[in-house]
Amino acid sequence: MQDSPTIGPETGAFAVRDFSQLSGTVTEPGPGYRVSYRGVHASSGRRSWLLSLLIITLNVAFEAAFVYWLLRPGHAPEIDTTRPWTVAANVFVIASIALVEGLRLVNVFSLSLASMLARDPVPVRPDPRTRVAFLTTIVPGKEPLEMVRATLQAARRIRHDGVFHVWLLDEGDDPDVRAMCLAEGVRHFSRKGVPEYNQPTGHFKAKTKHGNYNAWVDRYGHRYEVFLSVDPDHVPLPNYAERMLGYFRDPDVAFVVGPQCYANVDNFVTKGAESQQFPFHSVIQRAANAYESSMLVGTNNAIRIDALVCIGGLADSITEDMATGLALHSRRNPVTGAKWKSVYTPDVVAVGEGPSSWGDYFSQQLRWSRGTFQILSGPFWKRLRRLGPGRTLHYTLITAFYPSMAIGWILGSVNAVLYLTMGVSGIVVPPQLWLALYVDATAFQLWVYIRNRRYNVSPYEEENSPGVRGMAMSVISAPIYASSLIATMLRRPVKFVVTPKSDAATRDRLVTFRRHLQWSLLLGGALAASVVLGYANVDVMMWPALSLLISLTPVLLWWLYSDVARSAATGAGVVDAAVDADPVVLARADRPADLDDDEDEPPHTSLRGVPVVPRDAGGGPRAAVLPRRRPVAAGASRPLPGLPPTAPAPVDGPARFGPPFAPRPLPPAPAPAPRSEVPAGAPRTRPRPYLDRPHVEQPGPQAPPGGLPRVPPAPAARPSPRPRPDPPETRSDPT
Repeated sequence: MQDSPTIGPETGAFAVRDFSQLSGTVTEPGPGYRVSYRGVHASSGRRSWLLSLLIITLNVAFEAAFVYWLLRPGHAPEIDTTRPWTVAANVFVIASIALVEGLRLVNVFSLSLASMLARDPVPVRPDPRTRVAFLTTIVPGKEPLEMVRATLQAARRIRHDGVFHVWLLDEGDDPDVRAMCLAEGVRHFSRKGVPEYNQPTGHFKAKTKHGNYNAWVDRYGHRYEVFLSVDPDHVPLPNYAERMLGYFRDPDVAFVVGPQCYANVDNFVTKGAESQQFPFHSVIQRAANAYESSMLVGTNNAIRIDALVCIGGLADSITEDMATGLALHSRRNPVTGAKWKSVYTPDVVAVGEGPSSWGDYFSQQLRWSRGTFQILSGPFWKRLRRLGPGRTLHYTLITAFYPSMAIGWILGSVNAVLYLTMGVSGIVVPPQLWLALYVDATAFQLWVYIRNRRYNVSPYEEENSPGVRGMAMSVISAPIYASSLIATMLRRPVKFVVTPKSDAATRDRLVTFRRHLQWSLLLGGALAASVVLGYANVDVMMWPALSLLISLTPVLLWWLYSDVARSAATGAGVVDAAVDADPVVLARADRPADLDDDEDEPPHTSLRGVPVVPRDAGGGPRAAVLPRRRPVAAGASRPLPGLPPTAPAPVDGPARFGPPFAPRPLPPAPAPAPRSEVPAGAPRTRPRPYLDRPHVEQPGPQAPPGGLPRVPPAPAARPSPRPRPDPPETRSDPT
């Protein structure tokens, strides 16, 4: 892995094309392929690697020494034990300082460890037999039609030698959206009017992204092996499939994810949001490859449908991507017995539109942090024991960011109020020495942070930028994370909110900064009270004064840049320029319309295990429109990716699993003949038509798709048990 190209926003399409190949040249897979990786430090030489190791070790050691020195017993203040509230307040302050500094040490260790473990996958050529669907969504009224049109047009230029269908998942079943799909030659799906797909909670929750995707997977997922997806404000590059699909030759790969980057970086908010993502996409996600557990990011990804079906679909969470990835990493592949794994590629395969107003940015950060707190308060601890030591450490470290920022802000503010209004100090140290050591510890962290900037994966980061703007955005967002944590602890209801895009973006007003202003009033009031009560001290007032400045900073920036025109740039123009600049793309990109559907097949489902009766907007039945499938010889069955062949499926379509590890029933069959009487004393058996299928002779062995190893057919008509390392007679628990 070479250092990332040094470019800026002005370099345009060629830079984006270069950043779409950061992982290297596509190679040919060998027999028994498994994903392989190479460290990001490999091209820098051993001397550079040793220097990085030295800096990182000093960083962690200095921070640990600072925390130890700060919490020494000799720094405890003299407490008047005759006043119990004073004792309690000082104990609280000391404990809160220990917690805040401990969380800061965790963040330092997390970034330092990730810097040493970061690695990139070696890309391989995709299998042309892989059946692929491309998905994106639209919420009419929230997302402009022309923005989604640009995404669909770019998706139709994606190169893949096999079956490739483009789908738009329309939350509103809008006539204009239908007309656009027909004009652009893409397929349209809507769950509107289908009660089974619009539930108050669960995998098919109404008005949620995960509910929309799960409805499509349940209805049409059996037709494909992998789906690619992007958010509607992200535009895919033509080499999207080439850089993502090859890793699915490894049967244990559940999903592949790429970095998120914003094209509209000509305003302060979007530039800051783009820079803020650097540590996660350039370092932490690459380090996750060491544990084969990169986090699922919804902006652009590729997911194996069979893996998704194993967990019942995308998780019901406000951050469905992170919750789904956690669920997959804690489960095993029912075929190989190995745990599902994921791959992060640094290749930029899509460019999008970031939040361009403070209101949209705060809404995004509030949702991401609230989703993390939601997972930490529930599913995380239930799945922790299934992750394994490496993955447990990784997930613990990456989920510590939002809690550390929120807790640090809340406890720091409370401690400042306690001292300024009641004189509670907690720890007594020389202010000059404390400040010097704190600055030194921060300098070490900045050294590691800036040194990692050479591995930047965004084509929109300015050349030689130290990333100060991104760090500032994280600090400015601390009051947002604090409000999110408080709302989680108070169990306030949360709902999925679509971030407005393009012309529908939120216009900032003073009320946009209400959370920051609330903290400003608290800190300002404490500073004023300290003067009145006689606790004013320049050394102690530095922290609350700095916090007050942080709370007011976004308001001041909004006032300074209020007359700057909003950006109209999107990723579509950049991708179009990249296509025009690449003659190979022009020669192979466009594909004919694929709307010649079959309408004579009964509906199938993949998640619920029951047939679906499609309904139109008025509630009546509607004929299903299914994609055309490749012809299959009479009596033959199509093997599924990553699943052993069971009883041959009827020629009208392959059978997939419904609930985890439970076979999905076939379409309704004619009424069976009356069964004969059971002799007395004979054990009664429950009929299982979805298992006891009629045997169909196979014409001969077929090569499984996706380059997967051949699995011998099962001798019986019922599905084989999940392979495990145990003896063949051992059957695993399907739950």
